[in-house]
Amino acid sequence: MPSAGEITQLLQSWSAGNSQALGKLTPIVYNELHRIAQRYMAQERPNHTLQATALIGEVYVRLVDCDRVTWQDRNHFFAVCARLMRRILTDFARSRRYTKRGGDFRPIRFDENLYVSGQPAPDLVALDDALIGLAEFDKRKSDVVELRFFGGLSIKEAAVVLGVSDETVKRDWRLAKLWLLREMKAE
Repeated sequence: MPSAGEITQLLQSWSAGNSQALGKLTPIVYNELHRIAQRYMAQERPNHTLQATALIGEVYVRLVDCDRVTWQDRNHFFAVCARLMRRILTDFARSRRYTKRGGDFRPIRFDENLYVSGQPAPDLVALDDALIGLAEFDKRKSDVVELRFFGGLSIKEAAVVLGVSDETVKRDWRLAKLWLLREMKAE
């Protein structure tokens, strides 16, 4: 496994227009992307149309079409990929809801351990709406939730991506969870 520095170098080379760097990068980052995708898919209903591999494929298509993203480092890349996965699943959920004309809203449980349970999948549309509201109120807290809950980043990793201290991420994480729970209960 290449070091984080080597991955960052490939990302920056790809940003500079070297398409061969993407070819070298893809097999290196695939396992980590698959882990993130599995975390997302574990929160979905068991018979979901998309699978982790298809979700990665969708992310890849969107990344290849990106015009000149300047990658800061490995953590930045995985944070962007996690955000893309969330958007893909949210768009999918919204399209399903439109065809069904409604659906039952279920509260989502924010747990520090981020475990996989046998309970019904959270309503990603309601969560996405709440996260959009949180981002309008406090963008950094929204980013912390996205990185921690969806991206599976540790407090330290999220702090590096956001350029803040570990304590700031801990505080933002606690406050964001409370804010989101309140908003989702209101719905």
